[in-house]
Amino acid sequence: MKNLLRNFEQIFVAKHLLFWTLIAVPVALAAGSAVALFLWLLDLVTVFRWQHEWLLYLLPLAGVGIHFLYKAAGKNAEAGNNLIMDEIHQPGGGVPGRMAPLVLVTTLVTHLFGGSAGREGTAVQMGGSMAQLLGRWFGLKPEDIRIILMMGIAAGFGAVFGTPLAGAVFALEVLAIGRIKYNALLPCLMASLFADIVCSAWGIRHTHYVIQSSAALDYLLLLKVILAGVAFGLAGNLFAAATHQVKKLGNRVFTTHKWLMPVTGGLLVILLTFVAGTQDYLGLGVTSKDPGGISIVNAFHAQGVNDWSWLWKLVFTAVTLGMGFKGGEVTPLFFVGAALGHTIAVYAGAPVDLFAGLGFIAVFAGATNTPLACTLMSVELFGPDHVLYFAVACFTAYYFSGHSGIYAAQRMAVSKRGEERN
Repeated sequence: MKNLLRNFEQIFVAKHLLFWTLIAVPVALAAGSAVALFLWLLDLVTVFRWQHEWLLYLLPLAGVGIHFLYKAAGKNAEAGNNLIMDEIHQPGGGVPGRMAPLVLVTTLVTHLFGGSAGREGTAVQMGGSMAQLLGRWFGLKPEDIRIILMMGIAAGFGAVFGTPLAGAVFALEVLAIGRIKYNALLPCLMASLFADIVCSAWGIRHTHYVIQSSAALDYLLLLKVILAGVAFGLAGNLFAAATHQVKKLGNRVFTTHKWLMPVTGGLLVILLTFVAGTQDYLGLGVTSKDPGGISIVNAFHAQGVNDWSWLWKLVFTAVTLGMGFKGGEVTPLFFVGAALGHTIAVYAGAPVDLFAGLGFIAVFAGATNTPLACTLMSVELFGPDHVLYFAVACFTAYYFSGHSGIYAAQRMAVSKRGEERN
């Protein structure tokens, strides 16, 4: 009988995949459309802020609005990405449907008034929130709810960056350091791919990056990439630690009137802007108001950023997110990495565009402990020509970033010294 069942195993597998394909379609439609709306609105508020720079001075007031909005309607939604990850690890109260509109509105408010934040966290939270809602409507079992939540993460991530393969692997890899479970591999891939298609169908176009340096293997250059990978890992660790410490310090100082946290954070961002002498470190940072300003895109060109641009963006973002404003961490990590890679290239005599790209991906890999997803992301963003250098940088950054990261809910499965934890 067992041998007979084995002969028909592929039928059961096909039935399983058909089931998750049918689930992936509505998840992708919802997440991809939500991400498209978010990216369209984000472009609008960014341009509007560029045209009205005085909006920065209202950032403290905007922070108060965000605080009381979550206090009135947020409940556990304020936990964001960590709540989704916790629900995958150990299902509890679920991911509330209100998370999607709340994080959409508050992220746009953060960017409109000049907070330094990203977009990945918003996309992932919208994807996870919608996936949970669909899971309830479909009456899925608890073990299937875990998978549909992972699909929501994959769909949000894949659509917001236009990297469906990286989105699928990220959803699997980010949950636990050192271990990937493949039970949701194809469902995540389908959700991520379909969501990216849906997002593109709405007319959303992602930033195009080009690395023109030679792809030929150079052992001296490879050594420089390894050393740069160490720096990228340390930068990822610094970013995560700074953000966590700012939040911890804020909660320690403001024990009662929590609304003072975003007020103080907004004032600090205004002060930092005066000290830095530019508004280029506000907002998303992919491009700047001035075509020649400091941005991710310009980090790929000679003299596009200065030596300390990476640190400035790190501080701006740690203050913004640590003090209660909303948005993602990944695009600021791209900025920090690209700017740091540019600086390292200048002093190491290495290609600026290549090292900006390496930093772009590797700092993210170190801060999220997702080297495989980030290596795949490098291929989707920059093409396959330099994949060996990207893999080396990502893996090196992963090991030198320590065991913490930007996600507090990320669990330890295997330490970076090879020790099994659970």
